[in-house]
Amino acid sequence: MSMNLAKCAMGIGLVACGVGAIAPRPISAEEESIARKVIARVQPVYPPIALRAHVSGTVKLVLIVTPDGTVKTVQTVGGNALLVPAAEEAVKRWKYEASKKESSEPVAVNFQNPD
Repeated sequence: MSMNLAKCAMGIGLVACGVGAIAPRPISAEEESIARKVIARVQPVYPPIALRAHVSGTVKLVLIVTPDGTVKTVQTVGGNALLVPAAEEAVKRWKYEASKKESSEPVAVNFQNPD
């Protein structure tokens, strides 16, 4: 993945990213540390009503993560309303690697109907 695409993928997704629209530039140490590693990931429980309705899709969220790695807040950016609560509940229990400061982490939770 090119550096521009990697930066675009790390973004919240509210602004469209154009491939090759901006010349690559060196990344600062602060930007490099933006994406923190998940060290404990809880899988969401597929909502029974979503299963019966054959709903699948991706829920996009932005998490505020404290310096100790716990999820402080969850903001939904997009996704099917039947899947959002399950995604939010799961990511609230994720644990990230420790950092010197609070960070904002974009996350996509995928739901694939098993039928």
